[in-house]
Amino acid sequence: MIETIYVAGVDEVGRGPLAGPVVTAAVILDPQNPIPGLADSKKLTEKRREFLVPLIQKHALAWAMGRAEPEEIDELNILQASLLAMKRAVEALSISPEHVLVDGIHAPKLNCPVTTIIKGDQSEPAIAAASILAKVARDQEMVALDNVYPGYGFAKHKGYPTKQHQQALLSLGVTDIHRRSFGPVQAALLS
Repeated sequence: MIETIYVAGVDEVGRGPLAGPVVTAAVILDPQNPIPGLADSKKLTEKRREFLVPLIQKHALAWAMGRAEPEEIDELNILQASLLAMKRAVEALSISPEHVLVDGIHAPKLNCPVTTIIKGDQSEPAIAAASILAKVARDQEMVALDNVYPGYGFAKHKGYPTKQHQQALLSLGVTDIHRRSFGPVQAALLS
């Protein structure tokens, strides 16, 4: 009998925005039950990503989410907060992975081997699945926050530093969900 090795793919979404959390996902796919159509979340339409989420959640052996809040991002810096969110996602999995594949060049410290893969969301289905879960979850949260903080355009730009967002920062001020350590937010605080 061939022993299954549990490999988790991990990816994050939201390093660049001025507001909101950084969100990560960890996914252990079932090699016996592949999910067609997995790809880098940035290369899929919103509709396609939302179609794939329940398939990933249903067919993966395990999946979990992790996050770091704006306060943690300000305290740690965005890279360390992203790694913390990844660690939280992996540790929340219902199955402990024996190996973790992470998109990018930085890896969280975990209790198993970790391999970083540049553009891993384009080559590793488990990382692609994680990128889809993380992107949809974060986007949905930013749409909901648009109702809590009207006028900033979060539903449209998801917290990224668009011209509209930066103008709203200056005219409406800084909210509780803004990352105070980011330059445009600091500039708005000083204006």
